[in-house]
Amino acid sequence: MIFYPEGKNKELSKSFGSVDELKSAMMRNEILESKVILCDREHNLHVDLGAVRGIIPRIEGAVGIEDATVRDIALISKVNKNVCFKVLGFQRDIYGNTCAILSRRAVQKMCIDDYLSKLIEGDIIDARVTHLEKFGAFIDIGAGINALIPIDMLSVSRINHPSQRLYEGQDIRVVLRKKEEHKMTFSLKELLGTWEENADMFSSGETVTGVVRSIEDYGVFIELTPNLAGLAELQEGLFPGQQAAVYVKSIIPSKMKIKLVIVDSFGKEEKPYPLTYFVNKNHIDRWQYSPSESQKQIYTDFTEK
Repeated sequence: MIFYPEGKNKELSKSFGSVDELKSAMMRNEILESKVILCDREHNLHVDLGAVRGIIPRIEGAVGIEDATVRDIALISKVNKNVCFKVLGFQRDIYGNTCAILSRRAVQKMCIDDYLSKLIEGDIIDARVTHLEKFGAFIDIGAGINALIPIDMLSVSRINHPSQRLYEGQDIRVVLRKKEEHKMTFSLKELLGTWEENADMFSSGETVTGVVRSIEDYGVFIELTPNLAGLAELQEGLFPGQQAAVYVKSIIPSKMKIKLVIVDSFGKEEKPYPLTYFVNKNHIDRWQYSPSESQKQIYTDFTEK
């Protein structure tokens, strides 16, 4: 069974016209989704189910709340966002209205037991970017369970902040890089193509657009794609994040080098470029970035322990 990030599977979002319809969903043990409209002072989450209001008690808000391995901010941040849940039962509030008691934790436990626990290094899954920190991107890997992509695993081309590669709410594909008892680490760069696959999109003599990523004493690194950068001579007035028109002078696979000439420079990159995936499988054992004739060999072996 596959569990998707919250909000991705639109079929789970339903509005119920009566309590009986919701009771039927409970009897079928259905997984449902709805938008959180309120997080009250006790950190219970309230969702609108149509005929009735649903309440996810704080303790049922997420795996880890009970033992404090997950903080309450993980619940507060869900307001105005979709969350998944199962219906546990019904009760009446102080005004005599029927409320559905829901559990997000129950769905997350199913996700861990029936899906995430069965993943192995090299497996490729759907994820959704939840928030970005300087050190990496947090992603929803299923039912609102978070994992991390460290910044150095977002691409081969180096960036200063994950926001230069991704944005919050973005749906992406990721590969499981490392699996530990209570932690999973994912990677993106192995899905964005080898040096040759990216270099094949360019030809000597072309003028294309790139992004200035770093300025060194010996030259300027210009990113052409997330997994491909070339080197141009120093030029005054450039700054990291700036867009530039560059002339492709030469492409040298044996040295993994692309020589560029800066033709023009203009505004700062406004948002990350759309990602292009070069892997359409659900698992890879090994990924070799470098060309076979290159002296420097760069690869990821997912079978190594």
